[in-house]
Amino acid sequence: MVRGLLIAFLIAASVTAYLAFVTARDLVAQWSFTNLPGAPVLKTSTPEQNETGGPVVPSDEPLQPVTGPTPEAWDKASRVTILVMGLDYRDWEAGEGPPRTDTMILFTVDPVTNTAGMLSIPRDLWVNIPGFGYGKINTAYQLGEAFQLPGGGPGLAIETVKQLLGVSIQFYAQIDFSAFVRFIDEIGGVLVDVPEKITIDLIGDGRETIKKLKPGLQVLPGDHALAYARARNTEGSDFDRAQRQHQIILAIRDRILNLNMAPTLIAKAPTLYRELSSGIHTNLSLDQAIKLALLVQGIPEENIKRGIIGPGQVTFGISPDGLDILKPIPDEIRLLRDEIFSSPGVANPVINNMSSKELLQAEDAKISVRNGTYTAGLAASTAEFLQEQGVIVAEITNADQLYTTTTIIDYTGNPYTVEFLVELMNINHYKIFNRYDPESSFDIVLYLGNDWAQNNPMP
Repeated sequence: MVRGLLIAFLIAASVTAYLAFVTARDLVAQWSFTNLPGAPVLKTSTPEQNETGGPVVPSDEPLQPVTGPTPEAWDKASRVTILVMGLDYRDWEAGEGPPRTDTMILFTVDPVTNTAGMLSIPRDLWVNIPGFGYGKINTAYQLGEAFQLPGGGPGLAIETVKQLLGVSIQFYAQIDFSAFVRFIDEIGGVLVDVPEKITIDLIGDGRETIKKLKPGLQVLPGDHALAYARARNTEGSDFDRAQRQHQIILAIRDRILNLNMAPTLIAKAPTLYRELSSGIHTNLSLDQAIKLALLVQGIPEENIKRGIIGPGQVTFGISPDGLDILKPIPDEIRLLRDEIFSSPGVANPVINNMSSKELLQAEDAKISVRNGTYTAGLAASTAEFLQEQGVIVAEITNADQLYTTTTIIDYTGNPYTVEFLVELMNINHYKIFNRYDPESSFDIVLYLGNDWAQNNPMP
């Protein structure tokens, strides 16, 4: 009991509790998945397909949540990264299956430099979900739960974000809206400076739910804080919402630190655990939870970097099945990632205005060049061409299938090498895939397609 509460509150107080910035669920779940052309996805578990290409959810038995991914070791000295998710379990209650993630924030802590960072990921981001093709990123958790994949919803969500950003993610934490509201009320609300008048919609049982918040500094109780964090009726919609979520995150942290509430929360462990344990889930161990909570509480606010994948990193689009989506701009997302994950005192190649070749050499990425065409010797001639440009070619071989379009798979996060190859070979940005795997034999695999065979600058 004490273990559960310490995880729920020492971490919730410093890291996890702010995750439940939950938006209202659509009344009917939408399955929006297509098979766009591109590099093959990693087949964790391939579900049956219906006539439209979307996944078929088993209907002969009720869907049940499954255990999350296995916890990883942490030495309390290395950088640690947690994917935090906010869920609305009314999907379960309505019999509509597992919920989607309404909020997804990547939280990272570096004990060596005493810094932290948080990166908000919009739910409409159109990404490659391992084993399912392309879909909105907020459906990754739902699919992992529905098909009971290894690691469940958290596992598939983590793998999807790993591929998107090319970073290691050791842990996850999730909380539903009722636990979030209860926790905010327990700490006496949060002090928030509302920048402008905003209409919020409280989640209530038959009571009036529409409220208007006036600009200015004010204490918001749990239900108001939740509604403020999930409001989307401003000009910036989800992007403004992410800003408000960051505001609430820091407000929770300040509330606890300023009032020294941790001892009080621990003293109330038995009661609070009974009330909230069902709404907070994490694969952090007791020891990891305590160490991480204490570490985060000691990081000054100026050392906490904040980022949002927003208009500068995406373009607006429509999916093949007519949904509004956000298409990633890979290079811009990588630059934002580097800002959040960089540490003080480490030279930033972008700031230092290094040339593209200098950036290439700094990353020292080892590349496998694979011929995905019928053109004999294309991999060897391309490898020689790349080596003349300073690229490190570690393998020359044939691909296991034909490729119409040249494709890049980045396994260890090498944005500058990828950008160099894109510019040099005129590669389509939508043919770049991040599949984080620190055990990969190569940093990048380059699949040569017919486009390169038919039109390249090689002599």
